Amino acid sequence: MAQRQGKQAKASAVGVIGLGIMGSAMSANLAKAGFAVFGYDPVAKARAALTKAGGTACESVAEVARNARFLVLSLPSEEALDQVCEELARARPKGLIAAETSTLPESAKTRAFERLAKANITLLDCPLSGTGAQAVNRDLAVYASGDSAAIAAFAPVFEGFARARYDVGGFGNGTRMKLVANLLVAIHNLSTAEAILMGARSGLDPALVVKVVADGAGGSRMFQVRGPVMVDRSWDKATMKVSTWQKDMRLINDMLQKTDTPAPLFAACMPIYNAAMALGHGGDDTAAVYSVLEHMMGVAPAKKKPRESRRS
Repeated sequence: MAQRQGKQAKASAVGVIGLGIMGSAMSANLAKAGFAVFGYDPVAKARAALTKAGGTACESVAEVARNARFLVLSLPSEEALDQVCEELARARPKGLIAAETSTLPESAKTRAFERLAKANITLLDCPLSGTGAQAVNRDLAVYASGDSAAIAAFAPVFEGFARARYDVGGFGNGTRMKLVANLLVAIHNLSTAEAILMGARSGLDPALVVKVVADGAGGSRMFQVRGPVMVDRSWDKATMKVSTWQKDMRLINDMLQKTDTPAPLFAACMPIYNAAMALGHGGDDTAAVYSVLEHMMGVAPAKKKPRESRRS
């Protein structure tokens, strides 16, 4: 009886490796959903935040794997993925299913898949659609790819931190789908800045532009999510840093070249994100492209307005 209870407890436990913007939001939502959350991040502040959110901070990847059958990976680089996979392979936890949710090269994920398979660990390729702010609100979509039975087993965990899950086929399809989505995000984010700026320069209240246009045919999820950030000029509170987004842009460009796909709109927006880096916005949210457009006009950046003056 005690052994059965132990297995049930482990089945309701989830491990999260990487407690950055996305990982911390997912772990907090999993804890709210009733899961026992075990997490690890090399940054002590991130581990402390997990404890505050109701999870259990661990001192190593192996310790997390010993406590949970399901593992969510939210990592910043392929080097970090390689390192985590080596630690998991050495720990050899039985029956572990890991969902890799980061936006990384497909080759890196395939390498991780093969390394973990040798240790009888199932790896799924499951990138996320959504910003850090959306992750906090459980407004994420999972592009799950890999073993269909493992995806089905992982379903309750996905439901704990995402609003939707799509099984998009074989391993690697998740990353390809994510790059398709991010190509649109790159364009829609910049088009949002262009539209709001034109509205403001024509004499319209930028906040009203966001409210009205977001509800019509010209709206998009990026207009809804990033439009208010541009109006508030609050891109210093990043949910997707420009420096991190540069990695995604490179991956999209690589896929375009690999598939010989013409993409004039994407090509046109790349210099704007590069300019954001050059202007010192690397640590800011990608909504800072609004500031880049102002800079192109030679307009001195406006200061943040008191929130009361933007209410309608």
